[in-house]
Amino acid sequence: MPWIQLTLSSTEEHAPQVGDMLMANGAQAVTYRDAADNPIFEPPLGKVLLWKHSLVTGLFDAAVDMKPVIANLEKAKVLPSPLQYKLDGLEDKDWEREWMDKFHPIQFGERLWICPSWREVPEPSAVNILLDPGMAFGTGTHPTTAMCLRWLDGNPPTNASVVDFGCGSGILGIAALMLGAKHAIGIDIDRQALIATVENAERNGVADAFDVYLPSEQPTAKAELVLANVLAGPLRELAAVILDYVAPKGRLVMSGILERQADDVMAAYQHAIDFDPVVVDGDWVMLSGVRSR
Repeated sequence: MPWIQLTLSSTEEHAPQVGDMLMANGAQAVTYRDAADNPIFEPPLGKVLLWKHSLVTGLFDAAVDMKPVIANLEKAKVLPSPLQYKLDGLEDKDWEREWMDKFHPIQFGERLWICPSWREVPEPSAVNILLDPGMAFGTGTHPTTAMCLRWLDGNPPTNASVVDFGCGSGILGIAALMLGAKHAIGIDIDRQALIATVENAERNGVADAFDVYLPSEQPTAKAELVLANVLAGPLRELAAVILDYVAPKGRLVMSGILERQADDVMAAYQHAIDFDPVVVDGDWVMLSGVRSR
């Protein structure tokens, strides 16, 4: 189905109200972005942060007559007069199919491959993880995940127990198991992530060795390897929780951290972890180290 996008300029204060007005006038969805295209990488948990100058976009069925919609919005006191707006047609596509077509097998290190479950594996003799991320984060295409996968390929966790903290699609825990780990625990706040992790573990034949939990259900456990690919804020705030999973002399691998945030994250762990040199990929970093105390 073809669509029309109606974009309006607004202030941070009034952007939510503008979004509500778009929905009230028939928008099927509303998105917010910065007029200067500055991303917010890490909003506080449970909060939606906007920008001083925001763009609010409503998505409408192309069959909708936009003239009365614009006439209604022109009456709104929170929008400038005359109304400043932009209308764009949006090509009708099978977005899921387009995403699937662009997701190709990717190699990490020497022998680890992440392969979409709908494609043939390029190296049958390699360690091939068949992945269907569904609605959960984690395909290996983002630098944070890629750095962790390359680390696992270079440091196979043979016979190790593993905690995948913020497991998403389960990609890191599954990779650890397929590279020799004996057991993995996946923890995530999102039930959809746990469902995706279980399905992907079943797809790769490691479900019997991979248990998943919500944080409220997470067991008391010590692991020889803890993987935490989340964000800098949760890594700092949950340092005591994450460290509690790391066994004496166990290893900790963390990512989801911007380069400018690395020192702050390390400061939260340096009393217990001897860190390796920082690994950098673009704007992102990975931290790894051994629990020394």
